[in-house]
Amino acid sequence: MGTTVSFAVHAAPGQEDLTTQTVEDAIAVACAELHRLDALFSTWDPCSPMSALRRGDGAAAARHPEFDEVFAVASAMREATAGWFDPWAMPGGVDPTGVVKGWAVERAIRLLAHAGVASAVVNGGGDVATIGVPPGGGPWRIGIRHPWRADALACVLAVSSAVATSGSYERGSHLVDPHTGATVRRVASASVVGSSLTHADAWATALAVGGDEVFDRVTSLPGYGAYVISPEGHERSGGELVTCT
Repeated sequence: MGTTVSFAVHAAPGQEDLTTQTVEDAIAVACAELHRLDALFSTWDPCSPMSALRRGDGAAAARHPEFDEVFAVASAMREATAGWFDPWAMPGGVDPTGVVKGWAVERAIRLLAHAGVASAVVNGGGDVATIGVPPGGGPWRIGIRHPWRADALACVLAVSSAVATSGSYERGSHLVDPHTGATVRRVASASVVGSSLTHADAWATALAVGGDEVFDRVTSLPGYGAYVISPEGHERSGGELVTCT
């Protein structure tokens, strides 16, 4: 996945028995799972099962049920986005990176919840999953980095569950139009808010390459919304759950 993951855990009302040790142990378990998944799906590690699959050797991936789960989601999202999200159309072989990060972060926060944590945020390189509510109540307020000013926020979104952001300002021109195979920059930054970080991650990737067509699709979904900054700096938001301040 090639990114940094951060955790913010809060004691929810009625959780006076939530100890520091419990939280540290829960984060350790979540981190171990993230490292395990990174070892499976890394496209940077030539020895990973994902790299083997990209070379045409599917035997290593077949031994891990996680691949079936990820590719089932990827297939469903390819259909939902009208092909704007398509891991099978990437240069160099199949690449589910556009959904794996959100899926992995979502698994990590479920492990926190299983350990008894009721209020937390996990941020995996801009893909953010939440559980519970922040101290003081209300929705979580998640800042979206300005695409041209690394020290500034373009917007703060009100998020009740998850938000994913895609763009080319961190990794350069890496977004590929699956219909043409060409690198594209239809938006400078694309954020999708929704109930599932796994799906929001795939939608954000699709929105970053598909632009207006995908914006209309995702903002028509119940429980989903989008916030986009164009290459010229124009902002657009729509759908449910999006409040930009």
